[in-house]
Amino acid sequence: MAEAFKLILSDPNVKAILVNIFGGIVRCDLIAEGIISAVKEVGIRIPVVVRLEGTNVEQGRALLQHSGLAITAAESLTEAAKRVVASVVR
Repeated sequence: MAEAFKLILSDPNVKAILVNIFGGIVRCDLIAEGIISAVKEVGIRIPVVVRLEGTNVEQGRALLQHSGLAITAAESLTEAAKRVVASVVR
């Protein structure tokens, strides 16, 4: 995940990141922990919006929301898209 963020952020025009995950095999709480670790490792300072769906989705969303980082959890892809656009348009 950290390498993916580094690649995305290599473009100076990126103003926010939207992550869309369906955790059917891997639990969403584990995915959320990976996202949090990657955001910390890379030192991301732009908004990150994450849409999670699948096993342990509520736990994953709670981890993201309480991480203290600029990460927003969204329940649907439409909500995620609206939130990421709103975070850039401010």
